[in-house]
Amino acid sequence: MALCLGIDTSNYTTSVALFDGVSGYNLGRLLDVPEGALGLRQSDALFQHVKHLPEIFAALRAEGRLDGCIAAVGASTKPRWVEGSYMPCFLAGESQGRGIADTLGVPFFPCAHQQGHIAAAAWSAGRPDLLDRPHLAWHLSGGTTELLYVQPDGVSVWAQKLGGTSDISAGQLIDRTGQLLGLPFPAGKALDGLYGQADVCQNYTVKINDLTFSLSGMENKVRELVERGAPPANVARFVVDTVVKAVLRTTDKALEQYPGLPVLCSGGVASNSALRAALRDAVFAPPQYSTDNALGVAILARRALTGGSRL
Repeated sequence: MALCLGIDTSNYTTSVALFDGVSGYNLGRLLDVPEGALGLRQSDALFQHVKHLPEIFAALRAEGRLDGCIAAVGASTKPRWVEGSYMPCFLAGESQGRGIADTLGVPFFPCAHQQGHIAAAAWSAGRPDLLDRPHLAWHLSGGTTELLYVQPDGVSVWAQKLGGTSDISAGQLIDRTGQLLGLPFPAGKALDGLYGQADVCQNYTVKINDLTFSLSGMENKVRELVERGAPPANVARFVVDTVVKAVLRTTDKALEQYPGLPVLCSGGVASNSALRAALRDAVFAPPQYSTDNALGVAILARRALTGGSRL
């Protein structure tokens, strides 16, 4: 079977994946963010990707993962597959991918980071059929909270933004809350762990306008809770419940416009246990394929190589 290599160099993770049409393997490494910081400058992220990629390839070689015949290489080259979408950090993966493809004499297939998220979530959730039919998808990550209408686009997918946040993303709110509580970055896993320890259940109902909502005001409310000495677990539950409620209500409104469509959830925030419990009818990837990874890139490269939906 043709082995396809995928590379993804997002703002917080360097990852490389292999996919043969039946099974996939992803190896990734989080970028190093200074303690107390809320992220990295693009130049710093790009520098770390350039350092990490050779280390990841060396690890894959040591595991015997690169012993097969690589038939195609793919890389995420931009955040979204729309005109003007650009982030310098994706240059690291694209340049490595194009160089490897040219060295091996195999085709190179570019895709968007968002397309890779959708492909990884659909395949790892056991629903590769979603790549060949219209569906709704949430992209919930550190920098993105978007509700998408997704439909097939040749061997890839095309995503149209329907709604989501108008300002900060759910991931940004969670990470800023984590900073106020002194938690490590990214803070999603820590808040998820604190959630079950809360002794107060409360949330703030955000206003939804045409499937769009704002979370920026929530940051001030969180700061007020922390300054009043609210237990960290209660603060964590307040934030998570507010985000979950906004996503759930927006999903319900979208399904009124697009009845019967499946709903796919991807992105690091989609690994939150409370969100998974609330959107019980949605399709979720396993947590390891919800966060940034290169598996979807490798899957889309395989689809491009074979010229159709059959993996």
